[in-house]
Amino acid sequence: MSNVVVFGYSGFGGGHITEELLARGHRVTGVARTATTDARPNLTTHAGSVHDAAFVERITQDADVIVVALPGAPDGQPELASALPALLEAAARAGARLGVVGGGATLLAYEGGPVVRDLPTFPPEYTTEADAHLRALELLRGYDGVADWFYFAPPVGYGPWNAGTRTGNYRLGEEVLIKVPGTAREGFDSSISGPDFAAGFADEIDNPKHHRGQLTIGY
Repeated sequence: MSNVVVFGYSGFGGGHITEELLARGHRVTGVARTATTDARPNLTTHAGSVHDAAFVERITQDADVIVVALPGAPDGQPELASALPALLEAAARAGARLGVVGGGATLLAYEGGPVVRDLPTFPPEYTTEADAHLRALELLRGYDGVADWFYFAPPVGYGPWNAGTRTGNYRLGEEVLIKVPGTAREGFDSSISGPDFAAGFADEIDNPKHHRGQLTIGY
């Protein structure tokens, strides 16, 4: 049983990860800007900001794992990348591992190819979020401290509009987008349900295999 702090526990990704971790017997401390939930075994919740370094240090001091499931560029809020230095410092101080729910547009569209964000068919309305996640990943890759981290990028077709159900059947990869079979080389048709992504994320917590790197999942 691990002590896991989940920033963004009330959102789509963080909510599914929280449920999966609780089902596996972990103790979860959930953090959101507004913490509203009934008391549950092994779950405590707090209102707070990932951009408040003093709060981050305090809430993570007993953590084994720190999970960040937040947008890269939330409306009216600082970018995720700006919070990462304090999160990495907190992880190093606590001896904890940092796991970030990333963005699918940061993945290579195909082996040796561009990232999905740079495909000519990538929807322009998503470039702000994609660019913010690319900056977050770049910051992590440039980190030279002692904390361990992993950046788990879901496929492009992941989100509350495609919540899906738990299947237990998925593929894992690293830096290349896992596409739906038959998708064109320049395409990015890819998918994973909320529960299956959470299962893959929790597996990496329970059995760490990716250290200081990017990984992904898909059907």
